[in-house]
Amino acid sequence: MLVLILAYLGGVLTILSPCILPVLPFVFARADRPFARNGLPMLLGMALTFALVATLAAVGGGWAIRANQYGRIVAMIVLAVLGLTLLSSHLAEWISRPFVALGNKLTQRSDAEGDSAWSAAGLGVATGLLWAPCAGPILGLLLTGAALNGASVQTTLLLLTYAAGAATSLALALAVGGRVFALMKRSLGAGEWVRRALGALVLVGVAAIALGVDTGLLTRVSLASTGGIEQKLIDAVRPAPAPQPVAKAGEPLPVEGELPSLAGATQWINSVPLTAQSLRGKVVLVDFWTYSCINCIRSLPYVRGWADKYKDHGLVVIGVHAPEFAFEKEPQNVIKAVKDLGVDYPVALDNDYAIWKGFSNEYWPAHYFIDAQGRIRHHHFGEGEYDQSEDVIRQLLTEAGQKNLPGGYVQAGAQGAEAAGSGDAQRSPETYVGYARAENFASGQVAHDDAWNYHAPATLMANQWALDGHWTVREESARLDSANGRIVYRFRGRDLHLVLGPSSDGKPVRFRVTIDGKAPSADHGMDTDADGNGTVTSQRLYQLVRQAGGTGERTFEITFLDPGVQAYAFTFG
Repeated sequence: MLVLILAYLGGVLTILSPCILPVLPFVFARADRPFARNGLPMLLGMALTFALVATLAAVGGGWAIRANQYGRIVAMIVLAVLGLTLLSSHLAEWISRPFVALGNKLTQRSDAEGDSAWSAAGLGVATGLLWAPCAGPILGLLLTGAALNGASVQTTLLLLTYAAGAATSLALALAVGGRVFALMKRSLGAGEWVRRALGALVLVGVAAIALGVDTGLLTRVSLASTGGIEQKLIDAVRPAPAPQPVAKAGEPLPVEGELPSLAGATQWINSVPLTAQSLRGKVVLVDFWTYSCINCIRSLPYVRGWADKYKDHGLVVIGVHAPEFAFEKEPQNVIKAVKDLGVDYPVALDNDYAIWKGFSNEYWPAHYFIDAQGRIRHHHFGEGEYDQSEDVIRQLLTEAGQKNLPGGYVQAGAQGAEAAGSGDAQRSPETYVGYARAENFASGQVAHDDAWNYHAPATLMANQWALDGHWTVREESARLDSANGRIVYRFRGRDLHLVLGPSSDGKPVRFRVTIDGKAPSADHGMDTDADGNGTVTSQRLYQLVRQAGGTGERTFEITFLDPGVQAYAFTFG
C-alpha cells in the first residue's frame, strides 16, 4: 500500500515538471466541454496508454520501444490534425469529410451533435503515446522494479497508479482552465480566438515533442525541482534492511524455508543444470552475484576459498548470476567474467530473475546456506562476517555426517578490486550515471535519451559529479558521442571504480585519469598506470583509483580520448 501511495504522489508531482508543458495544450483542447464526457475519458485514455507503454518498455525489450516509436508518429499526426481543426472551422469541415463514417472523431462536434466520450478517449490514447514525463526518483524506482521483476499485475498497477496521480493533477488544471476559458468567452466574446490559440498551442506541442524538446531542453529548465521532494518520499516509506541473523556456536540453526527451484536458470556455466532434488544430501551455498558489482567482487575470494576447501567434504557452491545492467545478461560477457575471476564452481544465469524471486532475494551479494535435507538454515547479505559464514558451513557439514573437516578460516589475501574495502563510513555512495537512478548530478538537468552538450562546473561539492562534452544519457548509462568528453567526481574513499563499456561496435576507448588535476602516480588503480592512462576494452567494472595513503576527499576526472564509451555506475571502497 505504501508503494502505491508513493507512486500516486510521484505522479501528482509531475505537473510541476517542465517537461509536462507540451502535453498541456492537448489536455486543454477540450477544457470548455463537460468534464465527464471529455476531460475524464481523455485523462483515463492517457493514463492507461502510458501505463501500458511504460510496462512494455520496461520489460518487453527493444521490440516494444520500436513499436512505441511508430505509435508516437501516428499520435503526432492525429494531434497535428486536431490542432489544424482548432485553428480553422473551414479546415475542420474539409478534414472531417473522410472521417464521417468513423464518427468524426478527430474534429470538434457542434453543440447539437453533442460530445463523444470515445473521441475524447482517443485523444487521451494519442497523448499517452507522446507523454514522456521526467523520470524523477519515484518513476525511476518504478521502472527499475519493473525491469527487475518482469511483467506482472503489480508492475502495471504501480505504473497505472503513477499515471493516475499525474491525471489527477492534470484534471485539477483542466477544471481551473475550463473556468478561465468560459469566463473569457463570456466577458470578451473571444471564443473563436481562444479556440485558435489552443490549436496553435497543440501544434507547438506536437513540434516540441517531434523535435525532442520535451525530453531535451525542457528537462533542463528548472521551473520547479521535484527530485528532492520525491527522494524524501522514497526515504520515508522505504523499509529498513532486514536484520542479519546471528549464528551462535553450539546452538542449532533455524529452518528458514526450502531450497526453491533452480529450473528458471537460462543457462549454466561450469556444470550441467542442477536441481533441488539432485542436490539432496549435499550442503549447498547459493551466492547471488553479478560481475560488475564491487561488493560481489570483494566477497568472491571467500566464496572461491570455501568452494575449494570443502568441495571434497560435501559442499556445493552455486553462483546465481542475476544481472543488474543489460550487458550482464549477455552469456558471453558472463562466461568471460567467470573465467577472468577464477570462478570454477557452477554458475546459473538468472536473466529472468526466476531464482531471485524464488528466494525473495533483494541484495547483491546474498548468501543462502542450505542443509543436506534441502532446507535453508541461514543467510547473509552484503560483505563481511566471513568467519561466521564459514562456521555455518562447517556446522551444516557436521550435521550431514562429515568428519575430519579442514581447520582454520579461509584467508582471502585478495589483490586489486577484490581486496576488502577501506571501511571508511564517510566514503562516497554508489552513484548511477543513467537518468533512472542518477543523484547529485551537477551539469544541470538531464536530457533523456537525447544528445546534449553538457558542461562541468568549475568546482564541485562533496559527492557531486558532472558530465562535460557531447553525451547521450539513457536510463541506465551515458554514451559519449564525441571524443574528449569528461566525467568529473568530487569523491571520498580509498578506491574509485567505474563500470564502463566500449563503443557499440566493440572498438576500445582510450582514457586518461587525473586526481586533483594531476596524474595519479602512486594512487592509480589496477586498470590505469601511474600516468593515468587506460583503455576500455570490455563491459565491466574498472578500478581507476586506489589511494596509497588514506581515504581523503579528492577531485577525480576521466577524459575519454575516443567516442562511444558507455558509463554506468561509480562505486567506492
